[in-house]
Amino acid sequence: MGRTPPHPEVSQFDLQQVLEALVDPVRRSIVTQLDAADEDLSCGTFDISVSKSTATHHFKVLREAGLIRQYYVGTSRLNALRRAEMDAAFPGLLDALTTRREQ
Repeated sequence: MGRTPPHPEVSQFDLQQVLEALVDPVRRSIVTQLDAADEDLSCGTFDISVSKSTATHHFKVLREAGLIRQYYVGTSRLNALRRAEMDAAFPGLLDALTTRREQ
């Protein structure tokens, strides 16, 4: 396993835990930024206005809920949205979160 933190399997996803993770606007922002990115993003590249320790907490909540996968490349911790797994477990949830609505 090395330095890669643990991630829940799809069978362990819990809708309540996912919704609780997504209730926070910073965590929703992280998810939408990952969804819009063409690649996995390192923790320091997100446009969020919180301290490093607070950001670390938000990434942990998202990872433990199964929304993101974190892994290391060198010294950088990268984040990937687990869209396919979330779509399989909760169809339409991420689409509802990330789709921009016309005003």
